[in-house]
Amino acid sequence: MLIRIEGSGLPGRECGPSPDSPQGYRDIHVGVQRRGRPGELLGLHPGDAASAAWELEATASPVEGGWDVRGPYVQGPPGGRFVYLAWGTVDADGAFTMFRRAKLLFDGVGADVLAAAVADGVLVGRLGLSDAKGHPLCAAVRPPAVTWSASRA
Repeated sequence: MLIRIEGSGLPGRECGPSPDSPQGYRDIHVGVQRRGRPGELLGLHPGDAASAAWELEATASPVEGGWDVRGPYVQGPPGGRFVYLAWGTVDADGAFTMFRRAKLLFDGVGADVLAAAVADGVLVGRLGLSDAKGHPLCAAVRPPAVTWSASRA
């Protein structure tokens, strides 16, 4: 199975000061964090891109009451699986320094949608990547902030 994450409405390359960061952030990028390797990111996109998309290989195994989704970029225990979108800055040497993450939780995927995604081959998550203040989206992300659907491979 493939997991496709489609993001729109990115916040831009700069984030102004906040209580957590009085200096703000510059040259913001976002990517998908690999499980067990926080420094390894898939598909780093600049914060001012028109959109961002990632495709993650995954497997789905039947479990009582549904499916357990696993893969190199899927985090968390059974029943609590998710994908991290990591936000950070990129310096002149290309080094990424994370400052926040969005946690796309699979517990908001309807059982019928997940079963259809297993059958059809693709689980699609669509979301806006800015919060209400125009900053990079962070914290737990569930519907309606993300819309899950199934698609054919």
